[in-house]
Amino acid sequence: MGGGPSTPALAAAVAEAGGLGFLAAGYKTADVVRADIEAVRALTRRPFGVNLFAPPQPVADPDAVARFAAALDGEAERYGVALGEPRHDDDDWAAKLALVAELAVPVVSFTFGGPPRGDVRALQHAGAAVWVTVTRPEEAVAAAEEGADALVVQGTEAGGHRATFDDAAPGDIGLLALLQLVAGVTDLPLIATGGIMTGRGVAAVLAAGADAAALGTAFMLCPEAATAPAHRKALTAPGDTALTRAYTGRTARGIVNRWLREHHDDAPSAYPDVHYLTAKVRAAARSAGDPDGFHLWAGQAHTLAEAVPAGELVARLAAEARDALRAATVR
Repeated sequence: MGGGPSTPALAAAVAEAGGLGFLAAGYKTADVVRADIEAVRALTRRPFGVNLFAPPQPVADPDAVARFAAALDGEAERYGVALGEPRHDDDDWAAKLALVAELAVPVVSFTFGGPPRGDVRALQHAGAAVWVTVTRPEEAVAAAEEGADALVVQGTEAGGHRATFDDAAPGDIGLLALLQLVAGVTDLPLIATGGIMTGRGVAAVLAAGADAAALGTAFMLCPEAATAPAHRKALTAPGDTALTRAYTGRTARGIVNRWLREHHDDAPSAYPDVHYLTAKVRAAARSAGDPDGFHLWAGQAHTLAEAVPAGELVARLAAEARDALRAATVR
């Protein structure tokens, strides 16, 4: 839930209701992440997590970024802003690793890969559990070998960025199949994510071998989330989702809009270079309330999202999951 919807208020509300709330640290400086962590701790004494983006891969074809920029000139003109300057950085990786260790964040999860064994052990020594998000069995094996405590198993149904280690081969396996495949190669605890919107969905992944369920899109309409108004409206309307690199240069799932249709075919695998290239234009479209000009991250079951307080949603999901599991045992 990086890039906007994630807030300290949302993480704290989920934690207070008995879930494990997460802060998204992507696209933020270490100082901003520190402030967010402190804000969560001012709201709750319960455990919470922070998600970090692992450093990106090298860009295979820098010239492709320049060609994509030329294709976006019309977007910049449409929204009255200049395109950004592409740059290749690591999202303040070292500083954020040091920060979550210093502040003893209870759970630190990783997307786009995981830290090497030395960093994993440093975090564990600081009291953090290390979770690595995986989209293929091979990634699960690699994360286990580096010492991860648990794996977040992300099915292709999930909204937002694919957590795949290598964007050249984004994992495209559905969640239930992936859970079974990953359970076949590791004994680590598994947290299932991707397309889970209801208590029955939670029950389904628990029955399939997951130890917990992680939900993102389901919380994007909660009042505690900072989801943009145009994004909120799109989530409630019927609309297909698709995987694309058209917004950030990395494969991600969002609701199909004009930008995705017009720029999907030309978008290179070049993250975060394309993210910086398009960020100002997308921000302008978001501010203007135009859902056709920015990313509408959403999972495949997004129309099931409800605008209810996060704590109420956690309680409802837990009750529905218990009922579903009980019902399954008597059939």
